[in-house]
Amino acid sequence: MAKIAVMGAGSWGTTFAKVLADNPENEVTLWARRADVAEEINDDHRNGDYLPGINLPQNLKASTDVAAVLEGAEQVYLSVPSQTLRANLEEWGPLLPSKAILVSLMKGVEKDTGLRMSEVIAQVTGFAAAQIAVVSGPNLSLEIAAEQPTASVAASQSQETASAVAHAASNSYFTTFTNTDVIGTEFGGILKNLIAVAIGIVNGVGYGENTKASIMTRGLAEISRFAVAYGAQAQTMVGLAGLGDLIATSESPLSRNHKAGEMLGKGYTLKEVKKRMSQTAEGLASVAPILQLAAAKNVSMPIVEQVQGVLDGTMKPRDIAPHLTHETDGPKGE
Repeated sequence: MAKIAVMGAGSWGTTFAKVLADNPENEVTLWARRADVAEEINDDHRNGDYLPGINLPQNLKASTDVAAVLEGAEQVYLSVPSQTLRANLEEWGPLLPSKAILVSLMKGVEKDTGLRMSEVIAQVTGFAAAQIAVVSGPNLSLEIAAEQPTASVAASQSQETASAVAHAASNSYFTTFTNTDVIGTEFGGILKNLIAVAIGIVNGVGYGENTKASIMTRGLAEISRFAVAYGAQAQTMVGLAGLGDLIATSESPLSRNHKAGEMLGKGYTLKEVKKRMSQTAEGLASVAPILQLAAAKNVSMPIVEQVQGVLDGTMKPRDIAPHLTHETDGPKGE
């Protein structure tokens, strides 16, 4: 059996630990920061704070002991808030098995550096690119935890590594495909959050399906331009990690980014939204660093710029529009 560690017992970390534990070839241990969460998982096979109503596999174990969780792990899945990843890895570094595959489940960029999570992992740990993978796709935690059929993508510069992750992270209701486009897969997960916030804003304002569809389609063109400018493959952005994730995140009330945007659209300030959100909406922290990266490559991102205006309080939510430019629609315009 493959020994697997999952670091982070929030909704997505717990859900992915369930996905892995529901593959009979895996032995999975989940690291929880809080002792009460670990006890509930071990004793009641539940994580009521993050996955209410979901029964977890009997074979899924949890612990607050980082060393015990990581000892002998062949694959380590990282599911912590993106802005804490560096500090977590600096603390855990000496305990990471040197031959393990490190897998990012996170969808964000580091605020101070603009680095993707796989880049932070490589920089802090010194692990080779062939030992690092990312998983992304249309993955809403509660639906997956309820075992609704879902697909995702594991990407690594090493096809062998991507395949190993895909094999571990597949079961009767969850299928993981592979590619070697780490940049596109990772940016797809990051950028769609920003468009989901925009769609949440217009939903909160009360605009209808035409406005949301316009923002979604123009948003896909916008984030595709950005990703390709940074080395992604265009086709990745119309796959599971791009368009698939965008659709799921933009339309679902289960999406934290959509919910955050909706609250902004209803007039809440950014400070109030953060206070009311029980879990992190990664899109809120990613807007500013993504716009900085866009400026460095001279990529136009009018929708994301409008989201930044709403976050800053310099634009009224109802003034948000599908786009501010008059580009030709279609392959050249997009």
